[in-house]
Amino acid sequence: MPEWILTLWRAFGDPNTQWVLLGCLLLGLSSGVVGSFTFLRKQSLMGDALAHAALPGVCIAFMLTGVKSIFLFLIGAAAAGLLATFGIGYITRNSRIKQDAALGIILSVFFGVGIVLLTQIQHSVGGNQSGLDKFLFGQAASMVLKDVYMMSLISLFVIGSCVLLFKEFKLLSFDPGFARGLGFPVPFLDQLLMFLIVVVVVAGIQAVGVVLMVAMLITPAVSARYWTERLGIMVLLSGLFGALSGVLGTLLSTLANNLPTGPLSVLAATFLFLISLLFAPRRGIVSKLWIRYAVRRKVLSETAAWSGVPSESGRHSHHE
Repeated sequence: MPEWILTLWRAFGDPNTQWVLLGCLLLGLSSGVVGSFTFLRKQSLMGDALAHAALPGVCIAFMLTGVKSIFLFLIGAAAAGLLATFGIGYITRNSRIKQDAALGIILSVFFGVGIVLLTQIQHSVGGNQSGLDKFLFGQAASMVLKDVYMMSLISLFVIGSCVLLFKEFKLLSFDPGFARGLGFPVPFLDQLLMFLIVVVVVAGIQAVGVVLMVAMLITPAVSARYWTERLGIMVLLSGLFGALSGVLGTLLSTLANNLPTGPLSVLAATFLFLISLLFAPRRGIVSKLWIRYAVRRKVLSETAAWSGVPSESGRHSHHE
């Protein structure tokens, strides 16, 4: 039996590896589902802004309590993320600044404040033991069973919300004006979708980190878009690609010692995107080239038949 199979077999006998695998799978699944609506609404930068906005919330939670508690960190990150969403909405509604510029302002300001607070904590007494720097790039290996339970609840909440409000989110993504005309509470639905993004980001910063979390939100959705024209199938494929990215990242991390699971999950998602970009039917590069070649060959054949000149294949057969 190959050595890598034995390595995986021994690793998955370890409960900690099982927890990391399940946690990354759930994170990828929920990220892919909610990321589909973010991508379709052309708010890909929103996940990045909310992920970076979570950092000062984590730092403030530690400064107020002095306790390294994942639960408290997540509360602080959620509060900062919600504050960022309200800030983006306020700037967009009450000024001439477009949403992409408002996202850039909030992202840079919140992340700058977070880095300043993080530096202050690291230079304080006992700050080096806080481990807050792990929230920049993630540390999935530190997951324990209670983290997996929390990830399961978050995934159930996010996916359940998207299923129950699928029709509303679909209208919001494609035609918010029509949704408003039908009487749907568009501002509430918009804030609810932002809240779901915040929840997923908060859940993912431990595994992937604030810097790379946007990749888990957007990359599976972009990959899924290449394979289908229907929103329901796209959401399912996006969740599947996200879950598969988490599983592949954990497997690669297990085989390659000392390599972080979060960044490997992001690289796995990028690999799936490249496969979709190249080989997806109709939209993939290879498929488009093949269709173009087939159309060109058909046109040349019809032109030759119309003009009475034998086609290339006909000339070859005649010559023989």
